[in-house]
Amino acid sequence: MSDDIKKYFNDLLQKVSGLYVIQIADRDGVPLLRVSNSQEKNVDFALMPSFIPTFTTACDQASKLGLGRNKTIISMYSNYQVVQMNKLPLILTFVGAEDCNTGHILALEHQVDDYLEEIKLAVIEP
Repeated sequence: MSDDIKKYFNDLLQKVSGLYVIQIADRDGVPLLRVSNSQEKNVDFALMPSFIPTFTTACDQASKLGLGRNKTIISMYSNYQVVQMNKLPLILTFVGAEDCNTGHILALEHQVDDYLEEIKLAVIEP
């Protein structure tokens, strides 16, 4: 994976105030890229391998509501928020403080598409 991609996601992390971690994983929860800031709190609960497949299952179930394919799930906790984006075959997970601007995170959705293409190539089976 190129250093440009890691640098790009590190820069994104710095642009959103209160954002602790950006992780890109495959749909099974295998981490492919993870960037975090130096003040990262203990947010490993949202990055556990079992957390990502649960998101995939929740997206599949939400799609059965007849409203179309689910793209994003936002989970709010007492001290954190987790925004997960469905960019199959990749899952993007953003973990931030409870007062982190969720709108700023959601605005990143289409900005990251070009950088995800190289990572998608590594995940797609030949």
